[in-house]
Amino acid sequence: MRRIIVTGSLAYDYIMVFPGSFQDHIVPEMLHKLTVSFLVDTMRRMRGGVAGNIAYTLALLGERPLVLASAGQDFGEYRAWMERQGIDTSGIVEVAEDFTASCFINTDRNNNQIVAFYPGAASYSRHLSLEQLNLGPDDMVIISPTDPEAMVRHADECRRMGAMFVFDPGKQTPRLSGEQILAGLHGATVLVGNDYEFAMMAQATGRSVEALLQAAPVTVVTRGEHGSTIYDQRCHEVYDVPPAPVERVVDPTGAGDAYLGGLVFGLARGMPLPVAGRVAALAASYAIERRGCQEHSYTPDEFAARYERVFGRAPELTQGSTVSSLR
Repeated sequence: MRRIIVTGSLAYDYIMVFPGSFQDHIVPEMLHKLTVSFLVDTMRRMRGGVAGNIAYTLALLGERPLVLASAGQDFGEYRAWMERQGIDTSGIVEVAEDFTASCFINTDRNNNQIVAFYPGAASYSRHLSLEQLNLGPDDMVIISPTDPEAMVRHADECRRMGAMFVFDPGKQTPRLSGEQILAGLHGATVLVGNDYEFAMMAQATGRSVEALLQAAPVTVVTRGEHGSTIYDQRCHEVYDVPPAPVERVVDPTGAGDAYLGGLVFGLARGMPLPVAGRVAALAASYAIERRGCQEHSYTPDEFAARYERVFGRAPELTQGSTVSSLR
């Protein structure tokens, strides 16, 4: 495989902690004119966005993914950081008149959250194209949540150029129409989603979950702490992948993105699907153990050693082929 292209969102996550309880400051009979202000103890700005999170995992594992996405005038520090991690940022377009997509998350002592999301420059992604990359059959594109028009467009471009692509509607599933979901599925090499997202896709498209599981050569259903299942339609095999043990659950945000990054890494290196699934599960466990989506780190050797402790020996981690296991 020559290149891995990651499309999707880039965002800043503003994480705030309120030391009290939101409910203590809400008067139920006055909800029709709600006005509240919470003085927070801490605030951290963290790098996020689905494309950024996936690319970060791929880079940690030794790949150099190219990100195709849009960001805002405040993206300079994030871009520099991505480049230091070994991520190709040449496909990221900065929109001078807007800000990078931002998610403002305020959490109280009971883990209740008040969230505001501003899409900002992410809306510009519908104007981005894969065409200038001259992709071919050895390249793989990850189509992850961003502007729905962009997701459909990238799937169509992959089909025209003959590139393999992974379709992961993720958190955009509720916003995608049935037609848009089917357009993304058409010609996909791998379809990924959690069990709830598959149910939503079935409802939107009018197809059964069983039919969706057969919509791509490889389909992956994730189930959080219960692991994942990989369906290989090419040989009619089903692989149940166990979750990787987590040393300490700190923050599950971003675990799904890390899973996808690990999965694509395994597929790109020609690993058998059960091994690629376990690599994905272990990558997700690292994300869960730290607050924030890109705050954990490891070297490929450290990752391989932990994999061996958890799942046993996997020579493919150090001797993997450069030919995709999907061809």
